[in-house]
Amino acid sequence: MYHQHPKDAQQIGKMKEVEEQLLKEKGTKTLSGAEAVVKSLLVEDVDLMFGYPGGAIMPVYDALYDFEEELRHVLTRHEQGAIHAAQGYARATGKVGVCLATSGPGATNLLTGIADAQIDSTPLVCITGQVHSHLLGTDAFQETDVVGISMPVTKWNIQVTKAADIPWAIARAFYVAKSGRPGPVLVDITKDAQFGELEFNYKKCESIRSYVAQPKVNPHRVLEAAELINRARKPLVLFGQGVLLADAKEQFKSFIEKGDLPAAWTIMGLSALETEHELNVGMLGMHGNYAPNKLTNECDVLIAVGMRFDDRVTGDLSRYAKQAKVIHLELDPAEVDKNVKTDVAIIGDCKLSLKLLTDAINSNEHSQWKKEFEKLKIEEFNQVINEELFPSEDEPMSMGEVVNLMSEATKGEAILVTDVGQHQMVAQRYYQFKKYRSNITSGGLGTMGFALPAALGAKMGMPHREVVAVIGDGGFQMTIQELGTLFQTQAKIKILVLNNEFLGMVRQWQDLFFDKRYASTEMVNPDFQTIAKGYHLETKKVNKREDLKQAMKDFVAHDGSYLLEVMVGKENNVFPMIPTGASVSDIRLK
Repeated sequence: MYHQHPKDAQQIGKMKEVEEQLLKEKGTKTLSGAEAVVKSLLVEDVDLMFGYPGGAIMPVYDALYDFEEELRHVLTRHEQGAIHAAQGYARATGKVGVCLATSGPGATNLLTGIADAQIDSTPLVCITGQVHSHLLGTDAFQETDVVGISMPVTKWNIQVTKAADIPWAIARAFYVAKSGRPGPVLVDITKDAQFGELEFNYKKCESIRSYVAQPKVNPHRVLEAAELINRARKPLVLFGQGVLLADAKEQFKSFIEKGDLPAAWTIMGLSALETEHELNVGMLGMHGNYAPNKLTNECDVLIAVGMRFDDRVTGDLSRYAKQAKVIHLELDPAEVDKNVKTDVAIIGDCKLSLKLLTDAINSNEHSQWKKEFEKLKIEEFNQVINEELFPSEDEPMSMGEVVNLMSEATKGEAILVTDVGQHQMVAQRYYQFKKYRSNITSGGLGTMGFALPAALGAKMGMPHREVVAVIGDGGFQMTIQELGTLFQTQAKIKILVLNNEFLGMVRQWQDLFFDKRYASTEMVNPDFQTIAKGYHLETKKVNKREDLKQAMKDFVAHDGSYLLEVMVGKENNVFPMIPTGASVSDIRLK
């Protein structure tokens, strides 16, 4: 059975007793390095991890055998599945995700997920086994310099060659992963360090010299920003994942409501503000909503909160918001002025900076400015949304109508885990998010194959929430083997495969910019129904619109995992769209 967090006082008390006992043992008990790894994880309150065993990490797995009740391990079918599951767990719970892998190919199979976590600021601790220290640099069996390879895509990494250094390294890893702007950390441990002995002495890391996790907010910058906002006639707020990472939901809502500030989201900021909120003006970026993209180049003050001005949001930087004063609330100083020149930067945790800024601004109303958004919203609805959500009977089923029905069936309360492609853009545009921290996707790296294992991790971290994975037929086959993990754990997730028999997003570009030369994008797919049945999953395939509503009801109502495959239009495109290299003002409705 799959792991659930402790729910009663007795279980919680047991975990605390284990932690207290481990801390009392400092310097009094000799352990192997492998045992120290496990006990260090327990002190850090880890109760669930994902991984795949192998020779170089075998001592740690042997030590795990004695702690099955306190520290559950989920055996995935591939290391990439393990790290994506850890990502899903971290994103859903706000805790640090943990995964294990062996040396060589086991470690390198984690790299895609590590890079994904780095660019999307996901806190992970990845522990990899390594060959004996005397073999380092000799091209030994399954030896790879994973520390060197992973250095550009980790927040911090380290190789441990002595057992005595293991507690220190793991304590530091957890602190670095979760503090400040979160990110992935890798701890590579040689096999002799795992076999070696040490006196277990664990001290949680609470600071690192020269590493400033939480910069102090400068009150002068707050007042400067407030003055710009108070004078603004056409303010626009852009919010990203920083609001979620800072757990600043209430502070953000108070800020935009007091200033009557229209607010648009990046795909990583989605679900920080409920979709139906009157100040939520929609999605930014290449396939975002018409109004917030178009009006970015008409606002007079642009207020960015916890977002990094990614190129998919800005389009052509030389024509991006040149008329606006730019205020940037950001924890990581490296993101300020990196892409967009800032007039006022407020460095620090936005939970605090938003509160200070809210106190400093005047109560305001911008009714005329908001009407501009409404006007463009209606234009987008008439030209795009209505056709996407309610296609005529002679048209094939659209992704939008399927997502809309799923949103209604789940009442907008599910955790939505999306893969990468057309379905990702459609799902985030048309799912009506009503609950906080409910959108999990691969944003910056755009990793196909992310959704299935990430949904598994999210469900195991939040067993009381409904979790729906929305996947295209291409991305589904990249990690389809994780259906085996789903079967073994019996985690209850819903899988919605939107099948257009194409690599849809690439095909759309070929359609619009390469004269419909569909090079290597048409998919000849297997029978997903037969595969699902092989993993003992309940499953159904929908080819006709008249069967869709009942199938969706059965999909959501089923008590257990379920795969619903819906055949959608093969050559449907996602609009609006900002062509690559174009300005946000050039956004196309058709």
